[in-house]
Amino acid sequence: MRGAWSFAWLFPLAACAGPQSPLAPAGLQAEWQHWLLMLMFWVCGIVYALVMALLGASIWRGRRRLTGTPETSPDDRRLSKGLGLWAGMIVAGLTILILGSFVVERELANERKREALVVRVTAQQWWWRIQYRDPAGTGWIETANELHLPAGRTARIELGSVDVIHSFWVPNVAGKMDVIPGRANAIDVTPHRLGWFRGQCAEFCGAQHAHMAFDVKVDTPAEFAAWLATQASPATPPAGAAMVVTNGPCASCHTIRGTAARGRAGPDLTHVGGRRSVAAGTLPMSRGALQGWIAQPQALKPGTLMPAVALTGAQIDATAAYLESRK
Repeated sequence: MRGAWSFAWLFPLAACAGPQSPLAPAGLQAEWQHWLLMLMFWVCGIVYALVMALLGASIWRGRRRLTGTPETSPDDRRLSKGLGLWAGMIVAGLTILILGSFVVERELANERKREALVVRVTAQQWWWRIQYRDPAGTGWIETANELHLPAGRTARIELGSVDVIHSFWVPNVAGKMDVIPGRANAIDVTPHRLGWFRGQCAEFCGAQHAHMAFDVKVDTPAEFAAWLATQASPATPPAGAAMVVTNGPCASCHTIRGTAARGRAGPDLTHVGGRRSVAAGTLPMSRGALQGWIAQPQALKPGTLMPAVALTGAQIDATAAYLESRK
């Protein structure tokens, strides 16, 4: 038991890896920021260790002199030299940090000159609208709460908000950028490691701020092109009880391309079944999660703008089955 407690201090390090950690960079911008973080860690760590060592030495020497007569000398040359050396070390440390920040800023600025894939991301309480240019060149296509990026290519994320201040943050891939109503912000990301990562609103934006997450998938260029082509394809209209989603109250808030549903208040549902989560990371995607979300959205995410709609059990089940099939 004592052995187990002796390793308890290692538990916090478990958060240093995974799909949402700046200490496991998967993109160019995140790598530079990680490099700067390590530079600060070592410079400040060395200074801290020296301060502690000198403090300990001073206390030790002071204890030895307690029995004798205190010595004071305004012309202590050793002390003057030590203070001068210490001041020089502080200046050197600050100079290293300043040069490091200039190097990182220059590298990040150089990325902004590259040709980039433009993606629009609009934040609102409490989900993310994500838009890509249609490969056919006919406009923009939409998805929600799931950002796909091609590896090795810079993507310029154009950020906007329709209600309050949010913050776009995918720690594995890039830094953080505030999303402010009425102001156009943009952040460049150049991912190079394939896989799933997690993004999160990093600015408190209301009661469901913690449930304003999104998934980020870094694909190969071929996979990304195939995914985008799939997203651009329209849906097959539902039949039977599921028609309530395209011809009933759901259609006033949601779009399902290829059907009569053209609402704009809520997320585009054309390929909702292919996403990993429901309600911006609130629930993992499944037919049961969709049924619960349709029947009782306020119970699962209090305060959400998604209202409870009076549907029969058969309509809820058919609608969930149809949406789950929309991969």
